Amino acid sequence: MPSSERPAQVILLVGTQKGLFRLHSDGQRRDWHMQGPLIAGYEVLHAWLDPRAPGLGYAATHHEIWGAHLYRTTDYGRSWDPLEAVPTHPSDFQGSRLKAIWHLAPGLASEPRTLYAGIDPAGLFISRDGACGWSPMDALNTHPSRDTWEPAKGGFSLHSIHQCPLDPARLYAAVSAGGVYRSDDHGAHWRPINRGVRAEHLPGGHARSGHNVHRLLAHPLDPDRLYRQCYNGVYRSNNGGETWTEITDGLPSDFGYALATEHADPDTVWVIPIDSNHLRTAPGGRLRVFRSADGGRSWESRSGGLPQHHAYVTVLREALCLDQLQPCGAYFGTSSGHLFASADHGARWQCIAEFLPRILSVAAWTDTAV
Repeated sequence: MPSSERPAQVILLVGTQKGLFRLHSDGQRRDWHMQGPLIAGYEVLHAWLDPRAPGLGYAATHHEIWGAHLYRTTDYGRSWDPLEAVPTHPSDFQGSRLKAIWHLAPGLASEPRTLYAGIDPAGLFISRDGACGWSPMDALNTHPSRDTWEPAKGGFSLHSIHQCPLDPARLYAAVSAGGVYRSDDHGAHWRPINRGVRAEHLPGGHARSGHNVHRLLAHPLDPDRLYRQCYNGVYRSNNGGETWTEITDGLPSDFGYALATEHADPDTVWVIPIDSNHLRTAPGGRLRVFRSADGGRSWESRSGGLPQHHAYVTVLREALCLDQLQPCGAYFGTSSGHLFASADHGARWQCIAEFLPRILSVAAWTDTAV
């Protein structure tokens, strides 16, 4: 059977506090099969399969004793091998000790060996050789506004890195706590883009930089369409971050971490609110997912089948994702180790794995050739 006629398969890579779990299903997404733990004993902060090369994938890990490491797979996540190099600041850089690698992002389809990494203490790095070596992107790492950055409760991390397929010179990155930054020249220069975003932890409530941004998304079909989930609110930008419009209205909380967009539609955005920066659990003990089809102007709860009583769990930054099938499939994992999936735009959810370690990240990969 030609590969174009093979039934779709979906692979989920689920990073947890004690290792990586791999789940797979066919395009119907009813029955799931799980393998793991892989990379056992390590925190897997971020793991995904590379859309540019069949079978290839990367994982960012951390161990309390052995520190931060990167792993690579060449067989769709069935097995993993450690890599020697890690992104880290120079030894003379203030606060240089690598604490964690929080985020990995692919470069352009035309540059299949290019990767970006965000670390704690906050820094952005690039690899041109498939993660065998890393170079700091000093224009951001030593930005004049860096003295306004500071650790947030979850650490001092650079995350949410995006290179825009339709505007390859443009890069976005987010710092907790530091704000969102943009480059229009392949990373040679950067500027903060936080205008119109509340920052109630800062004097005056607004600032050019120093914002505690939890998640940033740049839509692959529109380099000017951005979404961000912050310490104070959810926001949309239609002009590459020059200005931001708050879209929190209709949500039960302005706090949270998890945010996702549908690949085919820049106006569709998903969010899982969390109740306050103090409690940090599902608002009212009700685990709810919200979806907007109009850029956040209105929201609809898409929470059928999710626990609505005494569900005091958290969903972290990388723990919500969508697939590219139609209808769109959605997936998220909780701090209680429960993994939920929906094959119908979130109308109905099923728990496809229970009592895993605390879930840190979930990534979906769809392929017809596996």
